[in-house]
Amino acid sequence: MHPSPPLRVPVGHDARRWSTFQALRTLVVAARTVTSTARVLESLPALLRDDTRVSVVFAYDPTSAFDNGVLELLHDSGCRVMPWGQLGEIEPDLIVSASENIDVPDGDCPVLVLPHGIGFQKFVPDSRAPRTRLSGVVPDALLEAGRAWLAVSHPDQEAQLLASHPKTAGRTLLVGDPCFDELVVSARHRDAYRKALGVGPGQRLVMVSSTWGPTSLVGREPGLPARLLAALPYDEYRVGAIVHPNVWSAHGSWQLRTAQATALDAGLLLMPPVHSWRPALVAADVVVGDHGSVTLYGAALDKPVLLAAFGSDAVPGTAGAGLGRMAPRLDPAGDLRRQIEDAVQSHEPQRYAEVARRAFSDSGQALARLRTAVYQLLRLPEPSSQPPAAPTVLPPDPASAAVTSWRVAAAVAEDAGRPVVTVQRFPAAVCEDWAEGPGPYVHLACTDEERDPRLAESASVVVRARPAATAAGALGWIQDTLTRLPGSGLAATGVSGAEWLVGLRDGRVVEAAATGPALDAGLLAAAVYGCLRAGRPLDDTMVTLRVGGLRDADVVLRLRPR
Repeated sequence: MHPSPPLRVPVGHDARRWSTFQALRTLVVAARTVTSTARVLESLPALLRDDTRVSVVFAYDPTSAFDNGVLELLHDSGCRVMPWGQLGEIEPDLIVSASENIDVPDGDCPVLVLPHGIGFQKFVPDSRAPRTRLSGVVPDALLEAGRAWLAVSHPDQEAQLLASHPKTAGRTLLVGDPCFDELVVSARHRDAYRKALGVGPGQRLVMVSSTWGPTSLVGREPGLPARLLAALPYDEYRVGAIVHPNVWSAHGSWQLRTAQATALDAGLLLMPPVHSWRPALVAADVVVGDHGSVTLYGAALDKPVLLAAFGSDAVPGTAGAGLGRMAPRLDPAGDLRRQIEDAVQSHEPQRYAEVARRAFSDSGQALARLRTAVYQLLRLPEPSSQPPAAPTVLPPDPASAAVTSWRVAAAVAEDAGRPVVTVQRFPAAVCEDWAEGPGPYVHLACTDEERDPRLAESASVVVRARPAATAAGALGWIQDTLTRLPGSGLAATGVSGAEWLVGLRDGRVVEAAATGPALDAGLLAAAVYGCLRAGRPLDDTMVTLRVGGLRDADVVLRLRPR
C-alpha cells in the first residue's frame, strides 16, 4: 500500500513553519455533495470575515451518490482541499458540514451540521441500509458521543427531532435560516434579477422547481417545462427551471440538458445548480413546484404556487406538508395557461404566511447566531466587528439560448377604421404544427441564425437577428435571403435599431416605424404579414400592433419607392 501523500499547508504537524497566517484554530469543512458544499460556501465567508485566527480547509468525502461536481465547485471557489482519508491525521478544532451523512474520525472535535434545505422535511434513501431515513439527522454515534450540533431554523424542528430521534436532546442550536434571510433582503433587487434573466417589462416569469428522486416534478413530469413553453405566449412569458443539484450530480449536466433539449431550444431558463437559483426565485412571478425546499422558499416569499407533484417522501406534520395541503395542484394535462393565469390572479397576499411561520423563526438573525455558535465551538472570542447581516444575492448569469423560430398567430381586426394586428408567438421547438391557415394568420417565422434547416427552409417569414448597419445593407440582405429561401414570402430586418424594412416576395419593401418601447423585427414583420394576408393596405397606413395582452404600439407602414 502506498503511503498517504504528505499533509500540506495549512494543516498538519509542520504547517506553522510554512503558513503565512499563524492560525490559532483549524476548521474543516466536510464537502460531500454539491448541495451541502454550496450551502457552507454561501454562509462561511460572512462568519469568518477578516479573521486570520482560523485556518479553513475543505475535506472532500467521495462516498456520496451525489459527489460528482464537488471538487469542481471547491476548486472554482478557490478552496484548499485535502482527501477525506487524511482527516484522521490532523486534529481539527471544529468540523462544519451541511451534509449529515458523514463518517468523521474518532476524537472529541465537535461537528456542526448546517441544514442544506428547510428543516427535516423529507425521507431519503439510507446509504448504510436498504431503508429510508429522515434527511438531516446525523448518525447516532455522533449524538451519543456528544459531538454533534444540529442547526435548526425553527423551534418546531427541535420538537420534531426530539420525538423521532430522542438522542438529539440538547444537541440542537436554534439559528434560523441564512438562505431565507438572503432571499428576503434580496427582494428589493428583483428588477435587476429579472433584467439579468432577460425578463422584460410586463412579462411574467414562471419558475419550475423540482427536488430530486422519482417522486419529484422532473421525475414524474419531465416534459412539463416544454409544455409550459408551448402554452404560454413567448412575448408575455418566460419559463425557468430550478432543478435540485442532486439531479445534476447523479445524471450529469449532459443528461439533464439532453432530457430538456426541446425546452432549451424554446428558451427555457435552466438555472445552474449552484447559487443562481436564489435570484431566479426572487425574480419569479409564480412557482410551479413539488415538495422540495425551493418551492417552500417561494411560498414563504409570497409567490403564487402550483404543485405539479408532491411525493409521499414528504414528512407529515412539517411546514412542507402544510404547503402540500394548502397549495393548489397543477393539472399537467389541463389548460396550462389558464391555470397559471388563475394562480396569479387569485393569489391572496400572505396566503402562505402560516406555513412560513412554521418553517422560519427570528428572520434576519441566522448569520449572527451562526457566527456566535462557530466561535463558541472553536473556543475563541467572537470578533469585535458588527455581527454579520444577510447579504443580497448576486444577479444570475443568463441561462438560456436565444429562441430562433416561432409559430406566429397574427389576428387582424379593426378599431375606429384602423387595423389592429394582435400577435402571439410560441417557440417553434415546442409546437407540433405551424401550418398556415385563415385568420388568425398562423405562420412560421425564423431568424437567420436558425440552425435547423427544416425550419429555415419552411419559414414564411425570415428575420435578421441583428440590425443592418445601413439601409443599403438591409436591402441587400433582403434580396439575398428571398433568393436563397424561395419558400419564404417576407424578410425583415432592423436598420441601426431605428427603423425596420420588410421585403416582400413581389419586390415591394415596406418601411415600418413604431412608437413606444423598442420592438424586435419579428413583431413588425408579423404586423406586415397579417395586413398582407388580410388584404389591408401597406402604404401610408397606421396600424395598432397588439402584442398579446402585454402592450400596444402604433406602427406606421409605408412602401419604399422603387
